[in-house]
Amino acid sequence: MSGKTVNSAILLLVLGNAMALISDVFIKLLEPGAPVFQFAFLRCLITLVLLLPLAGQLDRKHLFAGFKIHAFRAHIHLAGIMCMVIALVNLPLATANAVFYAAPILVMVLSVILFRERLTPLSVTAVFSGFAGIIVILRPMDFNWAVIAALASAFALAINAVMVRQLPKAQSTVHKLFLNYLLILPAAGALAWWEGATWDPSILVSAMGSALFILGYNIAVLLAYSQVDANQVTSAEYTGLIWAIGIGWVGFGEVPDLWFLAGSLMIVVPLLLIGLRHRRREPPRGFNGGKVQWATEGNQ
Repeated sequence: MSGKTVNSAILLLVLGNAMALISDVFIKLLEPGAPVFQFAFLRCLITLVLLLPLAGQLDRKHLFAGFKIHAFRAHIHLAGIMCMVIALVNLPLATANAVFYAAPILVMVLSVILFRERLTPLSVTAVFSGFAGIIVILRPMDFNWAVIAALASAFALAINAVMVRQLPKAQSTVHKLFLNYLLILPAAGALAWWEGATWDPSILVSAMGSALFILGYNIAVLLAYSQVDANQVTSAEYTGLIWAIGIGWVGFGEVPDLWFLAGSLMIVVPLLLIGLRHRRREPPRGFNGGKVQWATEGNQ
């Protein structure tokens, strides 16, 4: 599976999204009340260690270029991780992931606010339909702190994705990921120390599993998009929600109801239509780096 053909790239994305869901499962298996800051610190530290074999791709002469933006994104990422843990521990797996799909919708909104981009009628439809879909899934009667945490995690993901364009263009994806996790560690370590939780070896296991599989997702995305145009295969990303429903149903007995299915369709279908429209307008032309940045550097 080199990702050199459309079919192999789609398969890589399907498997990559499965790995992302396994990462979520490691988080969901945490006990309610587990030390969130301790988990966030360990996961970031382990991810940084896993990136060390790729250190050859770092531009050491300009290691801290774009420091302010990197630092801002790193701390937003840390907040997103902590919110994601709260959401996954307390919400059904599929519900949490459906809310996370608000991120690409929020990216469109933030792009208009920050960069004065114009939305097409289909994009506007996707924004309103997506937010309506989230309300349908959550329903006001079920609104609680876990739901707010899921929305905050999606918002953090969207901010990180939008801010990618402010980073130095010459930096590799590995460089950006490495700096992101390096700059997270001081704040994450300080919060873990302030939390004062007793050392729990099970947290280490969960953090290691989550870090390993989310890095596997990032690698799969890099391989998939490195030689195939994003608009040909991006719809495969939405198989993540299918994995979430299946794993939640089989592993945790979480049976999706009609409200969830209807809301999920309201979120995903307009995004798929946007992808299909771009695919028709833009014929395959090889490498597309923008999607790689969104999927890897914005990922929680």
